[in-house]
Amino acid sequence: MKKEILIDRNSINIENHRVIQIKNVVCQRCKRSVREILTALKIPFKRVSLGEAELERDLSDLEFPLLQEQLHKVGFELIFEKNERLVNQIKSIIIARIYKEEDFGEQKISDLLINRLHYDYSHLTHIFTKLEGKNIQKFHSEVKIERIKELLEYNELTISEIAHEMGYSSATYLSTQFKKPTGVIPSDYKNKEEKRKIDLNRF
Repeated sequence: MKKEILIDRNSINIENHRVIQIKNVVCQRCKRSVREILTALKIPFKRVSLGEAELERDLSDLEFPLLQEQLHKVGFELIFEKNERLVNQIKSIIIARIYKEEDFGEQKISDLLINRLHYDYSHLTHIFTKLEGKNIQKFHSEVKIERIKELLEYNELTISEIAHEMGYSSATYLSTQFKKPTGVIPSDYKNKEEKRKIDLNRF
């Protein structure tokens, strides 16, 4: 059995203790779970968004390990190391954009990350690739394909509507881009009998 390791808050250095980075918070259900944990621990917070939570005050020495423990129980993890926090922010912004958690306008993903994180894109992609073994564009494409799979499995939109929703110029172009990593065209994927659970936590 894997032993849970809790980190001593005195051993870390975070610029803003009130904004905590949380690994694997990638969906609405995840955000709801974090809100429930914070509420149960009576830790006041301003917001919970993908990958992070903004608290109303610093955590006490007692609250810090309790929060780590409760998050760990449901598959979440506080992130402390600077580069890991940066990668988590990059992932959260990309997922939020693809899942339309926020209105980011028509900015290119590179411009969006630069404007949000205030680093050169070359630095962001270097850190991301070093830690993840893939570049930012590859990650963006993978999440986008997962979202398309999800929309296909919901069976509520036509392929043309999904193409429009995901920013593709046509259903044909969507089909081409979808087939490259999956080996099937969207219509075949949509009609398959066996459905699978989409798991963004793997990212």
